Amino acid sequence: MEQNMETKVMRQKYLTGERALFKEQNLAVYDSVFADGESPLKESRNIWLDNCLFRWKYPLWYCEHIRASGCTWFDMARAGVWYTKDIEVENSTVEAPKNFRRCDGVKLANVSFPNAEETLWNCNNVEIDHVHAKGDYFAMNCRNLKLDHFELVGNYSFDGVTNMEIHNARLLSKDAFWNTDHVTVYDSFISGEYLGWNAKNLTFVNCTIESRQGMCYIDNLIMKNCKLINTTLAFEYSTVEADITSEIGSVMNPSGGTIRAEHIGTLILQKDRIDPSKTRIICTN
Repeated sequence: MEQNMETKVMRQKYLTGERALFKEQNLAVYDSVFADGESPLKESRNIWLDNCLFRWKYPLWYCEHIRASGCTWFDMARAGVWYTKDIEVENSTVEAPKNFRRCDGVKLANVSFPNAEETLWNCNNVEIDHVHAKGDYFAMNCRNLKLDHFELVGNYSFDGVTNMEIHNARLLSKDAFWNTDHVTVYDSFISGEYLGWNAKNLTFVNCTIESRQGMCYIDNLIMKNCKLINTTLAFEYSTVEADITSEIGSVMNPSGGTIRAEHIGTLILQKDRIDPSKTRIICTN
């Protein structure tokens, strides 16, 4: 959104009361506080927010074409951005949980989420760049995501996500990537138990992974030039093409494919549960 001659400007305002700027359009707000009062910018369009503070609930619902820079969503600004189309947030802090739900067209750059519990649910067309988040159930049931330099501390992340690409991430997340489809992760570190269960078309490239009983129940798991640290009981009932540059602690009952590693500490192939002939095991050391 570009500001033009018709853009109204507000500076250093202290806004209170419900729906303080309801249905506003073509407005630039600088250095202002949205204090007590729900839904101050509900149904607004073409809004520029610079160094603004949100202190109460539901500030941006059913909005379109929103740009926010240097802004802060405090703890009580929960459920802050829902049902909104085309929103960009940069250099900001979102302390409030349950933000960004059912949005389409979300760009986040240099944003911190210290309490990202149940954040970014059911969103479409999401771009994330240099974002830090802490909280469980991040990005559930989203579609079409691109993430670069993303850091997360929180379990059950990306459950049900479809069509996602991740680069240069650091994820400390138990039960990440469950029920996903067409997800590719590049050049990242992931630590968390039960990684990727029930996923389809899950790919890791140049990644380091630590996971107890990870990468199980997956249809078409691909791992290229990956390192597995302290990873045990991997690949159960998964079809897998894995090129592992390290030792694997243990492998249990893969459904099929090829597993290449330096060494496998314990290999479990139970003929009453899987057909061992469908999996090729290659140990280079």
